Amino acid sequence: MTLPLDGIRVLDLTDGLGESCGRYLADLGAEVIRVEPPGGASSRSEAPTAAGTSIAFALRNANKLGITLDLATPAGVDRFRALARDADIVVESTPPGYLAERGIDAAEIRSAAQGLVWTSISPFGRTGPYSGWAATEEVLYAMSGVLSRSGAPGAEPLLPPAGLVEGTVGAHAVWATLLAYRRRLETGRGETIDLSAFEAVVHGFDPGFGTQGSAAAGRSEDFPRGRPNAADFYPVFACKDGHVRICLLAKRQWRAMYEWLSAPAEFADPKYDTIPARFAAASALHPLIGALFATHTQAELVAEGARRGVPVGGVHTLAEVLTTPHFQESGALIDTEIVPGVRAKTPSGYVLVDGHRAGIRTRAPQPGEHDDLVRPRGRHTAAAGTADPSAAPLAGLRVLDLGVIVFGAELSRQFADYGADVIKIENANFPDGLRQSKRGAALAASVAWGHRNKRSLGLDLRNPEGAAIFRRLVADADVVLANFKPGTLAAMGLSYDSLAEINPGIVVSESSAFGATGPWRTRLGYGPLVRASCGVSALWRYPGNEELLCDGQTVYPDHIAAHITAGAVLAALIARTRTGRGADIQVAQADTALVQLGTQLVAESLNPGSVTAPGNADPHRAPGGVYACAGDDEWCAVTVRDNEDWRRLCEVVGRSELIHDERFAIAAQRVRHREPADALLAAWLRERDPQQAAATLQAAGIPAGPMLRLPQLLTDPQLTARETYTLVEHELLPARLPAAARAAGFAEIADPPMRPAPLPGQHTREICSELLDLEPEEIDELVRAGVLQLPSGEPERTAVRS
Repeated sequence: MTLPLDGIRVLDLTDGLGESCGRYLADLGAEVIRVEPPGGASSRSEAPTAAGTSIAFALRNANKLGITLDLATPAGVDRFRALARDADIVVESTPPGYLAERGIDAAEIRSAAQGLVWTSISPFGRTGPYSGWAATEEVLYAMSGVLSRSGAPGAEPLLPPAGLVEGTVGAHAVWATLLAYRRRLETGRGETIDLSAFEAVVHGFDPGFGTQGSAAAGRSEDFPRGRPNAADFYPVFACKDGHVRICLLAKRQWRAMYEWLSAPAEFADPKYDTIPARFAAASALHPLIGALFATHTQAELVAEGARRGVPVGGVHTLAEVLTTPHFQESGALIDTEIVPGVRAKTPSGYVLVDGHRAGIRTRAPQPGEHDDLVRPRGRHTAAAGTADPSAAPLAGLRVLDLGVIVFGAELSRQFADYGADVIKIENANFPDGLRQSKRGAALAASVAWGHRNKRSLGLDLRNPEGAAIFRRLVADADVVLANFKPGTLAAMGLSYDSLAEINPGIVVSESSAFGATGPWRTRLGYGPLVRASCGVSALWRYPGNEELLCDGQTVYPDHIAAHITAGAVLAALIARTRTGRGADIQVAQADTALVQLGTQLVAESLNPGSVTAPGNADPHRAPGGVYACAGDDEWCAVTVRDNEDWRRLCEVVGRSELIHDERFAIAAQRVRHREPADALLAAWLRERDPQQAAATLQAAGIPAGPMLRLPQLLTDPQLTARETYTLVEHELLPARLPAAARAAGFAEIADPPMRPAPLPGQHTREICSELLDLEPEEIDELVRAGVLQLPSGEPERTAVRS
């Protein structure tokens, strides 16, 4: 098949954070040329390895071509300049000033290729007080607010599994890059993008100031200082052959669980229909469930839960994930060559386009493997359009948004923020769960965050007249977004094929927990069950405790899966400018988790039993992790990456004599002697403020970052300097809310507006009048018939009689 980004050339100079950006662009069809120095990129040696090559590198560089350039030589610089001016996109993560010193930075190259999109990925951004800081995943977790919410109360905070941060950064870079590229198609103008990995994780992994999941309803206060008792949110229970997790959110689900427990009298009170009441009673409720579940197998509990309408899912180890029939049948896991001569069970890719997996096609290249193949194409980037460059990049697009909860809100918000007319279709009989207000608030904060810049149409799609109105809207729309159970759109007569008959250019995106194919396609798909099924939960725990999973507070992968989907939809819109045809985009949120856990899955496939929950200890580097600092529950994340970092650390802590100590001479020795190496760093940090300690270590070139709590993000010097937060407001909110200001730092693309989120059905009359040419009397009649819906409290017009 022809993939959406076919014909687009990308030069990829990333190394480490951001490498998955080029991989996803390549998955979607771009010709991605991986540029490495002689001898290869440093990320090639990152452990764990297979046949001498980093597994992470192999996965993040599949589908790319590989060339080597020595940018320390005039010939290398000249060749890069020629290739860059001829490319459509450049993605790089070089150190500050590295390219400028050689006369080949964005400003120089774009002066001769004004249509070029140049994306620069750096740990903290190219400006601001942290612009020279180094970062690892552990440091970004700590500073993003994620770490402060992860772990058991009273225990040390717990790092999530490795890989999720890099995947988040890559997905954000793809969205920002394609946003700028589509603008180039419309205007002929390229863009320079300053993408901060720190900001991508703050706003995109599981934002504290963004759309929130149901667990937020169980919190007693908005910003608790300590870690929440998140194990009670989505509890885990032992069964005969492992563990299962339940996810009781809706009243009907609790009632079904209550009956399954043989209706215990102590829980007959209707107050337990609410999430907070059940959380508060966990110490009494959960032993009852545990006793019931202990006598059954995983498969029995999942099946019985499905029969009763109780969301139950298995907590799978990586070994179990690798042998799960669903992931084999859906194509999410494939057997493929990852490095020459080495095959492994591997996550294929994020999305399906027109029924085909946009995933691994070729292994990662060897250094210089395609030196003789890659040549300039003999043309500069062409100016494709003459539209107003000051307009929002997605202006003129219309998106019909059927999405719900966190994923649905985040997906369509990205289009709304950058100029698309996003019409949220709402039915008062089946309200979006995101609109459930916390503690009786007039408006849920998540609605203000997730539905800004959109319009709302009250419409009953289950009514034949409502479905007919929707089809009329499709005729002049560009995108339809949905995240229902697989088959729901088709059951309503709104499948991609039927909508494409109306509008051949329509792009339809359907997302679900486990996708539309495979044995699990009908499973209930809440995030906690997705994480448990994919191995994320089994790794997000303290070593030695299989039931205390620490992912209960997060809503991963909702936000990042929405970014993945947005990138695929935007790629399909880019392809439409060439083909005139739309596309059928299918996304399983589980596949996002699988791809981002790819390193661990491949390592387990190659060496069964080798991957276990590491806690805060990197299995391949030491010292490193999360360390207590002076003060009450204050922590700092530090990573010693290599021998040079070790030398610098010894000098910082005043123990230079240990630089040449044979116990710590190389990484393998430091891992073998982790305890004394960790003790050295821990003793130094224990007497210091985490911010000051991090600054001292960073000044020495060692990645370090304090654990920041959510309120601290609003005053963090780097985020403040880069104005990464803006404010959203709504007449139903008591105060304005901090929110993400932009997708990335753009040189030309303006920040999004902050129009308040609509009330349900707020724009029903406006949309029906402007887009469907319905007269007021026709709208009134459809309102009275229940086909159209108005905001609560808005009076119906009085019918005019002749």
